[in-house]
Amino acid sequence: MKPRGLLLINLGTPESPRPADVRTYLREFLSDPRVFDMPAWKRWLILNLFILPTRPKASGEAYEKIWTDRGSPLLFHSQDLTAKVQERLGDDVVVDLAMRYGKPSIREALMRFHDRGISRIVVFPLYPQYSSAATGSSIEKVFEVASELWNVPSLQVIPPFYEHPAYLDACVERVRPVLEGANAERVFFSFHGLPERQVRKSDRTGAHCLCRDDCCDRIVDANAECYRAQCYATARALADRLQLTEEQRVICFQSRLGRDPWIRPFTDQLVAEAAKDGVKKAVILSPAFVADCLETIEELGIRAVEDFRANGGEELHLVPAPNASDTWADAVVTIAREASTWLGGAVRPADAVLRP
Repeated sequence: MKPRGLLLINLGTPESPRPADVRTYLREFLSDPRVFDMPAWKRWLILNLFILPTRPKASGEAYEKIWTDRGSPLLFHSQDLTAKVQERLGDDVVVDLAMRYGKPSIREALMRFHDRGISRIVVFPLYPQYSSAATGSSIEKVFEVASELWNVPSLQVIPPFYEHPAYLDACVERVRPVLEGANAERVFFSFHGLPERQVRKSDRTGAHCLCRDDCCDRIVDANAECYRAQCYATARALADRLQLTEEQRVICFQSRLGRDPWIRPFTDQLVAEAAKDGVKKAVILSPAFVADCLETIEELGIRAVEDFRANGGEELHLVPAPNASDTWADAVVTIAREASTWLGGAVRPADAVLRP
């Protein structure tokens, strides 16, 4: 039997912290209409007149703070994860890695499968919660590239895994040791933000998401594909497993860009407010990321820590992402097998995969 393929996809990273490489990365990333969802002429003007002239230098300086001898943390953690997953699946499955933006590209990965005669490919976007800007864009790119081949491969896509027990176990394994040594009064569950308009687009009823204060309190039909609701579900599930009190739990959103309204509450504001209110010790993690990157190491591990201390706090501990831990590698195999008929798993209803 021919080997099957498993394609792990993460978002991407510049090739170096140099402004030129950062500019190349940002141009590809922010030119995506699923990321910058506005008319093409407006997107072009904002990108070329306001963002690209200044942001590559500032972002490059931030990348310099997290760059290592192995390069970008997001890339090498993803490469290490790929190697561990390959070890677990053996020779019957060829595991490859691609980035939605930058290198290694989705096109390069699919061509490697094509050259090996692999016509059945399981696509695993490494984003726990669905967003059109990350998950949707990655899936779209895979199908776009695959459609250009004369022999179009068969594709199965792994759905979001925001509440899957194996993913939660991998997160808890990282959080628990930090909590045990931190004596934390607050635990911040910080997720990457999105413009409010993108959240509203996910609500097919048009009458639920961001229309009421409790819109994310539970998953219902209207918000089943809502990024914000899935983030809240992840945070609740993790907090319950960690036996955190209601007072300890804080759900927030980071990394906003531009002047349009973004989903709230904002991480930087809540971190500063907690310190001003007398919170001295806290822990912060970002369960939207399975690999440490600029948004975790620099934005939370450096800037948020500085803000916390500047406003009267003493210790804000950053929890590492699952990265390439053995538990996370096991989880990737488990999730992929459960959701795919080609990797040795049984067919399961979508709800059983998303909300076990």
